[in-house]
Amino acid sequence: MARVNDFPPYPSGLRLAGRRVVVVGGGHVAQRRVPQLIAVGADVLVVSPVVTPAIEGLVGSGEITWRRGEFADSDLDGAWYVMAVTDDADVNDRVSVLCEQQRIFCVRSDDATKGTAWTPAVGREAGITVAVVGNRDPRRSASVRDDIVAGLREGTIAAPHHRDRTPGVTLVGGGPGDPDLIPIAGRKALMSADVVVADRLAPRELLGDLPADVELIDVAKLPRGRSAQQEEINRVIVERALAGKRVVRFKGGDSFVFGRGFEEVIACREAGVPVTVVPGLTSPVSVPGIAGIPVTHRGITHEFTVVSGHLPPGHPEALVDYDALARMQGTVVVMMGVQNAPAIAQALIAGGRSAATPVAVICDGTMPTQRTVLATLGTLAERLVAEDVKPPAIIVIGEVVAVAHPDAF
Repeated sequence: MARVNDFPPYPSGLRLAGRRVVVVGGGHVAQRRVPQLIAVGADVLVVSPVVTPAIEGLVGSGEITWRRGEFADSDLDGAWYVMAVTDDADVNDRVSVLCEQQRIFCVRSDDATKGTAWTPAVGREAGITVAVVGNRDPRRSASVRDDIVAGLREGTIAAPHHRDRTPGVTLVGGGPGDPDLIPIAGRKALMSADVVVADRLAPRELLGDLPADVELIDVAKLPRGRSAQQEEINRVIVERALAGKRVVRFKGGDSFVFGRGFEEVIACREAGVPVTVVPGLTSPVSVPGIAGIPVTHRGITHEFTVVSGHLPPGHPEALVDYDALARMQGTVVVMMGVQNAPAIAQALIAGGRSAATPVAVICDGTMPTQRTVLATLGTLAERLVAEDVKPPAIIVIGEVVAVAHPDAF
């Protein structure tokens, strides 16, 4: 005669919103499970003498309830679903037996064969919930789940849906260049677009993943070269959206950090076009981080300042107060400043910064050609020439450079 555990589980999607779920145990297994229950709207009761700090934080924020103490039979009153996740097999046995008697489905973390339900490996993408049960092999389940979710995210597995095909514009910050560093929400928006309006610094490899019927509009802005006018970019994204298209304005870095993204938001709002924003990893923080340079460090700097170097000091349209910047002790990160870097260095020295202040120039950040050129404010001009530095590059000025490269300074 076949035993209960000889049969495969019957998959079912539980709707737990507003329903009591009891988690017996407050350790690290509970810490992994409870946030998933909160995410689906469950009314979570944790029963345990002690809980991890993370679970206690969820109690403090009012997201779950904690009954401090040993498990009691009455804890199951009103429960729809139970998780026995203590490190005491006798307690888990008692919980699962009571659940069996009361016809409440119960998951056991210590011995899945003694439970009446198993926790699947769950992932969500493109409006799809993926749940994988690998015959009590959690690593295999997680691996299969990850492959499916990656396929949905990258478009290699089709998951067409029409509920959110509302025309409009999404500003996507693509991050510093490496396609793996784009936000998940950004990639999702990109792969569901009808039209992509792309900058030169947006992660270019991702454009090759676009479906063949997506219209790609190149609005590259070359440093002191060919450059799409912002007014034309605004016109294009509004025109396509008003024609019923889903438009993604695809930029490098973050749209609102010297990306003129809010000008595009204003243009959309004035035209009555729905517009949303997916922030990206901003280059003045992420590129130094990838290069191993912190923009702040305890005991070294209490502030960092991000500056556009597009205009040189003294230019009638320049808005940066270099004298004030020089008086500050923190890190200065210069974007779009390769051509004007020598003048910026001299302005900082004239304002009181030491000529020996460490400088790092990070070229092609996060890309295969990334390299770091070290200098000081006093030697920056000659080092840029000697190393043939070309844009794009992030310039980091301050003692944090010496923290990251003590042997050089």
